Amino acid sequence: MFENRKLLIATKHHKELVIAPIFSKEFKNYCFTNEKIDTDILGTFSGEIDRKEDVISTLRKKCILGNKVTKCDLVIASEGSFGTHPTLFFAQANEELIMLKDFKNDIEIVTREISLETNYYGKIIIDESDLLAFADQVNFPSHAIILKSTEQNFLKIHKGITTMKALLKHFHELKEEFNSVYVETDMRAMYNPTRMKVIKKVTKKLVDKIKSKCPNCFLPGFDILKAIPGLPCKNCALPTRSTLSYLYKCEKCCFEKELIYPKGIKFEDPTFCDYCNP
Repeated sequence: MFENRKLLIATKHHKELVIAPIFSKEFKNYCFTNEKIDTDILGTFSGEIDRKEDVISTLRKKCILGNKVTKCDLVIASEGSFGTHPTLFFAQANEELIMLKDFKNDIEIVTREISLETNYYGKIIIDESDLLAFADQVNFPSHAIILKSTEQNFLKIHKGITTMKALLKHFHELKEEFNSVYVETDMRAMYNPTRMKVIKKVTKKLVDKIKSKCPNCFLPGFDILKAIPGLPCKNCALPTRSTLSYLYKCEKCCFEKELIYPKGIKFEDPTFCDYCNP
């Protein structure tokens, strides 16, 4: 369904560098971008424009924007966010979602990846020694830095800093004018190789999801809706929190299928049983 078609990658941050090779290889797509597509109007990491909608809606708008500009009916877009990990509250995480939207066949396929691999960080800095320590911590200069007058409602900002000369120059200028400087990692994909790796991972997951077809309507994108706990304990046979089955659902025809024992085991080790090992 997707093979040998033109595929627009709706980005202005060079995500095509990791997305295009994968889709070209797997589906023989002719991948391209278009400089007229300004995805920043939907939100920026650095704070000039807030993202007003949820991630899925933003992804959909990126695809629709790309379709309107180029008239290409097969569009892919990704959207990232950064913050505290949803379960490991002490750790920072990078969540990436990617969407393939086929306007010709009215199909939308979305995949998600959460990774602890991120250098996402920001802080107020007053002296140069702290700035240099920050730069070392976030893998500068391979990963760019942003300098702002303040974290929120800033009056001045310098983005995409990748040289020590520019870093020190802009830091001292802002420090002289505002007494302190807010420094943060530049999370735009082309300035953050660590984030690019996560985008590559989520793209490969999207390919796997595309290859998974619904047993009922045979359309791609048949994926896990939820994991159902209850795998019995090997010792007491009581249900544990471990996964008993996966429930798959087709977003197109709503067909559902349950796969029992998806990890190939019928009983859980008593170590993970709340009764045997409270």
